[in-house]
Amino acid sequence: MPDLPADLPIDRKTPLNGQIAAYNEQVLVCTGTSDWPSKIEDENSGDNLAADLKELFGRGGTYTDPFHHISVLNASFPPSVPRLVGLQSSSVYLLPSFTYIPFLPRLSFDAVEALAQGFLLPEKLHPMHDGALSPIHRDRLTRKPAVRSLLYGVRESIPDVLVLICGHGGRDARCGIMGPVLQTAFEKELGRVGFNVEQGPVAPEEYMDKPPKEEDAPAPTTSTTARVGLISHIGGHKFAGNVIVYLPPSLKAADGLSAHPLAGYGLWYGRVEPGHVEGLVQDTILQGKVVEDHFRGAINQQREVVRL
Repeated sequence: MPDLPADLPIDRKTPLNGQIAAYNEQVLVCTGTSDWPSKIEDENSGDNLAADLKELFGRGGTYTDPFHHISVLNASFPPSVPRLVGLQSSSVYLLPSFTYIPFLPRLSFDAVEALAQGFLLPEKLHPMHDGALSPIHRDRLTRKPAVRSLLYGVRESIPDVLVLICGHGGRDARCGIMGPVLQTAFEKELGRVGFNVEQGPVAPEEYMDKPPKEEDAPAPTTSTTARVGLISHIGGHKFAGNVIVYLPPSLKAADGLSAHPLAGYGLWYGRVEPGHVEGLVQDTILQGKVVEDHFRGAINQQREVVRL
């Protein structure tokens, strides 16, 4: 356990259960770094994808909807490398959709609009909008699947276990200190129990479906891929370390055959210390059990916030 600033103690008294904000999608912008300003939209004088998305979905934005919240975070995962040398491009994970979009060219705003309209707007508006919006306003706030084709290489139903740790030192020293320590601990423990822990950028073909070879035996296996990254502010720095564990819908239980009890969930944990990592990996990732002592809440595939 690293030393933390004496004037920034960890809150060990407030109940953790329910300390989670509702959201319909988290957008993780793969920046390849964890050195972000306090407000991530201020990076590079405001010329960044997080700022673009907050402009669209934030208060007063084009797609503002009080019943459909989009959470925009930066992540330390490196972006995919575009084939065109010199092209500036961003990559994003969408969770809990478990979708990866490798290439969002920074040449124009078209790619950002395609991301917003094709993936982030709701397929159906909340019933509270019934009778309150004009047809054109309803159309503007509803998803446009056709524009998805404008983005190349999109991978849906990604198979990776994603462990996200708040490491936003530019916002709060507690997370800035705890984040890297927990990242190392999770990578070590996941590797120890048989996960392939990836650290490099996602290759364009990495998530493509590969037909099985005839000689491949369908033997049960618990081995799968995991990625561990630092993310920007998610709220609750006083509960550091803060960790979100996303378990893909395709994840199997420890026997390699049956469905994982928490497949498709994103589980929020707080007050996580390095000594807790082994237990979280064993109980939650391998056995599908919620660790109540650290549980802040969870989100499921229906975008329902789950509390104990």
